[in-house]
Formats: sequence, C-alpha cells, structure tokens
Amino acid sequence: MHGSTTMEATKSEEVKLRHVEKDVLIPKMMREKAKELCADRVEAFTQCCKDSGFFMVFKCQEENTALKDCLTKHYKDPDFFEMCKQEYIQEKLEFQRTGIPAKNRQQKLPTTSI
Repeated sequence: MHGSTTMEATKSEEVKLRHVEKDVLIPKMMREKAKELCADRVEAFTQCCKDSGFFMVFKCQEENTALKDCLTKHYKDPDFFEMCKQEYIQEKLEFQRTGIPAKNRQQKLPTTSI
C-alpha cells in the first residue's frame, strides 16, 4: 500500500490534492470547524427549536438566520479554507506516515452531538 511518494511529499505545497479532497473532504472539514466556531448560535437555534416545537419555523427565524450568517461567513473566507486545507494536508501526511487516521488519534477531543 505504501508507495514511494510518501517520502517525496514532505512540504504541503508539494501535496497534490485530488478533486474529491478539494471539493468534498476539505469543505466537510470546514463545515465541522465552522459549527464549532458558531457553537453559540447552533446552541441558540437548537434551544429555540426545542422550546418552540411545531412553531419553530416561524419562531426561530432570527436564530436560524444568525446561524446561517455565521456559517456562511466561514465558508466564504479564503483564509479559513486555506487553514482547513493545510490541516487536511498535515493529517493526510501523518496518516501516510503512521497509518493511523486522525480521527483515531484525536479521541481526547469532546464530540459534539450536532
């Protein structure tokens, strides 16, 4: 499984990302990180929905808009994309080096139920 390319790709600039990584995997990481950064708005919207029940569509528009605005701000931020891309590349290189997926290495992190 391990090819000779793992040693050559030491600098992140040299790592060639596949289409699926740029268009699917890194945006997925961005969504997860944005949810963490917007956690207070996620919580406010979730709480509103719990309190409002059937009427949440009408009653929670303000919270929903605030949450969407927060998430969209991060999704459209090129610096945020670059940060997530670099982190993704580091995880990819680390996985190639160790064979251990980042998810298994980061068991210490608290998991959110979003």
